[in-house]
Amino acid sequence: MQVEAAGIAIGAFIFVIIVLIFLFASIKIVKEYERIVNFRLGKAQAEKGPGIVIVIPGVDRPVRVDLRERFLTIPHQTCITKDNAPVDIDFIIYMKVISAADSVIKVNNFEGAAMGIATTTLRAVIGDIILDEVLSKREEINAVLRTKLDEVTTRWGVKVTNVEIREILPPKTVSDAMILQMSAERSRRAVVLEADGKKTATITVAEGDKQSAILRAEGQKQAAILNAEGYSQALTTIFGAAKGIDEKTLMIQYLDTLKTLGSSPSTKWILPMEFTELIKPIRSVLATAESGGSQEEKK
Repeated sequence: MQVEAAGIAIGAFIFVIIVLIFLFASIKIVKEYERIVNFRLGKAQAEKGPGIVIVIPGVDRPVRVDLRERFLTIPHQTCITKDNAPVDIDFIIYMKVISAADSVIKVNNFEGAAMGIATTTLRAVIGDIILDEVLSKREEINAVLRTKLDEVTTRWGVKVTNVEIREILPPKTVSDAMILQMSAERSRRAVVLEADGKKTATITVAEGDKQSAILRAEGQKQAAILNAEGYSQALTTIFGAAKGIDEKTLMIQYLDTLKTLGSSPSTKWILPMEFTELIKPIRSVLATAESGGSQEEKK
């Protein structure tokens, strides 16, 4: 009896262990960024998750798929441009799974498949472009690569979100020529900047001289106007004073002036032509005086 009881207890314990193992194997916890593609007896079922997913051990085969964006680094690939120049290019592909079932059912190792497609697509794209465009149109090449890769990977349930070329290595001869070209371009820019600086300085000096000349001319103009106004006022004053002087007074002043000139050591006199006009009043006075004296003698 004791042996049978012990056997039953051991069997029950083993059964409980098996049940627990079965339960633990049946319960799958799926994270928010994951999905489970379950194959039951080899047939794919709908995607499951996130949360708790129940599967049947031994009957179901769950496959976890990460939906987060990931990247693939494509090492340097030697490509031939349209003008037969070899270049080494490496780039990065950013992608994410948008259909977990397609990424498991329609392709085996979609990352490896994407890497192979990326290599061939890169060579095809570079083969249609000349070297100068490869070096100068990196963004356009990125866009073309992303579009072409996305067309292929979409059927796998994978979307290419971005493509970034990291490095383009042209042949050494081309690199040396580019260095010389950049040096010449820098020298040209330096000469242009120096010439522009001299031009600006010359224009500034000329503008300054122009403004200075304008100010000087304006000052001279104002000074001339003020001098003219002063002369005008002086002449007006003189003419106003001269109106009150009669001819006899002017004659007496003129004679006084001649007397002053006669007292000088010079023996030469220079008389103006108007002198005869000035002595007419004297002659008339003398004539009047003589006529008066003769009349008295007759009396």
